[in-house]
Amino acid sequence: MNRIKLLRTELNMRQVDLAKHLKVGQSTLSGWENGAYEVDNENLYKMADLFKCSIDYLLGRSNERNRPYYALDDKDEKDIAKDLERIMADLDSKEALAFHGEPLDDEDRELLRRSLENSLIIAKQMAKKNLLRRNTETKQRGDHRAN
Repeated sequence: MNRIKLLRTELNMRQVDLAKHLKVGQSTLSGWENGAYEVDNENLYKMADLFKCSIDYLLGRSNERNRPYYALDDKDEKDIAKDLERIMADLDSKEALAFHGEPLDDEDRELLRRSLENSLIIAKQMAKKNLLRRNTETKQRGDHRAN
């Protein structure tokens, strides 16, 4: 059983409010809530963002609520670590890590490393979000063309 109704009521939303937010009919939302209809991917992503939960949690497949669909997995984290080490190695010359001609000290170098790491994490999450949404849009366009 899905958790759409539970999550909607936690936010004090009426069916009509959520349906309007998702740009679907109230009867469609009711069908999703009672299991009569399956939720399309685009609306799963929208609800996961709105309710700040994973799609698996939303659908009742997991009890882990706070892992969003774009969360990084072990492979993503390893890729980020490799990219970060490569970037830092490229910047490891005295000329590259300098500000107004003065070399960066260890503390400033660590701050730069952390900033780059955060930027890589955000970029990877954004890429995952956009890829999932693009795949959904492409699939929907393909489905419409087939009809």
